[in-house]
Amino acid sequence: MPVGTSGAVKAMTSEDLEELGAEIVLGNTYHLYLRPGVDIVRNLGGLGAFSGWNRPTLTDSGGFQVFSLRELTRVTDDGVEFQSHHDGSRHLFTPEKVMEIEYLLGADIAMAFDQCVPYPCDKATAAVGVQRTFDWAKRCQVTHRELRENGGGPTPAQIVFGIVQGSIFNDLRTQSAEQIVGLDFPGHAVGGLSVGESKAEMEDTLAHTMQYLPADKPRYLMGVGYPEDILMAVSYGIDMFDCVLPTRNARTGQVFTSEGPLVYRNAEYSNDDRPLDPNCECRVCVRYSRAYLRHMYNQGEITGMVLATYHSCFFFQNLMRQIRLSIEQNRFAAFRKTFLEKYQPRNGNGGVTAR
Repeated sequence: MPVGTSGAVKAMTSEDLEELGAEIVLGNTYHLYLRPGVDIVRNLGGLGAFSGWNRPTLTDSGGFQVFSLRELTRVTDDGVEFQSHHDGSRHLFTPEKVMEIEYLLGADIAMAFDQCVPYPCDKATAAVGVQRTFDWAKRCQVTHRELRENGGGPTPAQIVFGIVQGSIFNDLRTQSAEQIVGLDFPGHAVGGLSVGESKAEMEDTLAHTMQYLPADKPRYLMGVGYPEDILMAVSYGIDMFDCVLPTRNARTGQVFTSEGPLVYRNAEYSNDDRPLDPNCECRVCVRYSRAYLRHMYNQGEITGMVLATYHSCFFFQNLMRQIRLSIEQNRFAAFRKTFLEKYQPRNGNGGVTAR
């Protein structure tokens, strides 16, 4: 899912996203609540209509922003009091408030409010996060049921996914998964990974957690990520992903290609007439050179950001298309092996991305 945090995937239009095959876009409750505000989005038909996106949408609950902006927040069992990073104003997010916001934003899928604890943390801190996530999930369900019964939202058929937490402690992951699955959400997410842990820790934790999530409902790994991480997660049964990586990195001089990440801003590409990815058929690679993209970047031209972002988003959507086809043809393991033989990660630890 391309990430449209504030109602837009940076440097992309809805037409661009449709053209490259995106099927669902993510928006963020925290940011949309602060600007432009829930009433504006609701009055203009909900997140999809407001942003000119005619396909499904999903809203995160803001739980990760609570984690990432924790110097501005105070968390209690009731909810999260936070200070706006825009103007310093104070706000309170409770599970009830978050469900109301998400319902009025009108996404097709709303995420339950959760507590994402920092990494590293001690087990006691992680255990508190697990219990709060469970308690908040129950409160989210009650509130969302009442909202749907009363009507008035832009998307009356909106559904809610529950989120599993527990840091890298397997027994806490088991507890959280059993609790959240027991609430019978129509889909489940694995949260609290890709927040600083190693790739090995992420994989071990995910592999353990997936044993407890039903295969007949969507399973969503939040905030991941790198192509090699997506392939790993799919091998354990994950269905859905989101990450700012394709767009953020493209704007700062790095794109993803079939041969690995490419830092196109580097001087070595100043006279390079090759496309960003010789194996890519996107509209950028069939027309523009690495030398041109590098020149655009160094001049601070918006065009460079647009072109690089389009390519990276196309790369990830095409990767997902290839994964789906390989699963349908019962050859995913072979596809993964072949892909990774050509793809050379150059991101060091690599597991640290933004949810």
